Amino acid sequence: MRSIITIALGLFISFNALAQTYITQAKPYGEKLWGYINEKGETLIEPIYKKCYKFSENGLAPIYESKKFQFINTRGEVIATDINDFRLIEGFIGIGGLQGYSDGFVAVQKNKSWGFLDSKGVVAVMLKYEKVSSFNNGFAIAQGGGDFFVIDKTGGETKIEIADLVSVKGFVDGLAPFADNSRNNGFIDTKGQIAIPAQFVAVGYFYAGLAWAKTIEKKVGFINKSGEWVINPQFLSAKNFDPVSGLARIKTEEGWAYVDKTGTIIKMTNTETWGDFFDGLAKGKKEGKVGYYNAKGEWVIAPEFEGGRDFRNGFAAVKKGGKWGFIDKTGKWVIEPNYAGVKDLELVN
Repeated sequence: MRSIITIALGLFISFNALAQTYITQAKPYGEKLWGYINEKGETLIEPIYKKCYKFSENGLAPIYESKKFQFINTRGEVIATDINDFRLIEGFIGIGGLQGYSDGFVAVQKNKSWGFLDSKGVVAVMLKYEKVSSFNNGFAIAQGGGDFFVIDKTGGETKIEIADLVSVKGFVDGLAPFADNSRNNGFIDTKGQIAIPAQFVAVGYFYAGLAWAKTIEKKVGFINKSGEWVINPQFLSAKNFDPVSGLARIKTEEGWAYVDKTGTIIKMTNTETWGDFFDGLAKGKKEGKVGYYNAKGEWVIAPEFEGGRDFRNGFAAVKKGGKWGFIDKTGKWVIEPNYAGVKDLELVN
């Protein structure tokens, strides 16, 4: 019996491993249109699009053709949706950029009203809101009739009862930034309750348990989910923490550097530019060439590229010889540079 269970479990794991792939938009060198390739460099969808966007984990990606948005699957087939001629969030209340599917739902707008489609293209949350955020771990923010709500995937609403509330952003890691009419910022939880009172001039999102926050004196530090200062406000600017490296980029009077969760400032002197850490590596430059360094400031991937994108899912797009390809975290080519343009490799189930 144990052998049968072991074999079945092994087959289950193998099947799921095979069911996962990485997909990115790619424009072949010498071509004007975009298509999609996988992490092996195999063409999944021929380059036939002027505008196409990343695949989400559910295997659907937005395209923009004939002046309208549609969704395609990994075979390039357009999926049917309950509504047509809709708009998508383009960095409105989301974290930035065009927002496709997130957490299995996508925000769509028609006739000036926002709602959500599920992964089957069915209207799951009625189009009745003035503004919405993308879903994150089962919750989204919606605004309508002068009120703000936390909504779930059934369309259930929890009104946010905060006096003088003027804006609420989307959830990340269970908390959403909000601002009152005095331009003070804090955070709410998924029940619509104040988790951290509005007391900051500006705030970021929570990553690796910490979020940056700016005081009225325009000094930036990092707080925990209780609103307590873990790293005292002392910086001119700050970015999000990277969970892998445990570092966040910060700006001091002397320029850009990094800080760890103990508040220790780490200066990287071996690079001409300072990128944010992603997947444990940061993009830098030396003598005009792009490379990637670790939390100790060591070049893990030598600066030898003409351009590069940040690491995502263990891969980074880099440019060499005027063409783009992908490397892994050891610097090994996984997709040879044969493309005029690429985006990031996204995990698709």
